[in-house]
Amino acid sequence: MTTPRPNNEPTDQGEQMLVAGVAPITPRDRLALRLAARLTPRAPQKPCDLGLFDEAARNQLSLF
Repeated sequence: MTTPRPNNEPTDQGEQMLVAGVAPITPRDRLALRLAARLTPRAPQKPCDLGLFDEAARNQLSLF
């Protein structure tokens, strides 16, 4: 009787052994996670301080 060999998964750090019952993560799984994630900006966004959205201009009480 032979014992089943555990699955291996290649990673950036080298070959890693998987726990019994765990399937390796496929590129399809990784893409599905990225599609389901919320959109985030790549760079920090500047506030919109123009016209209606200008918080400093809204706080001016000199008009009244």
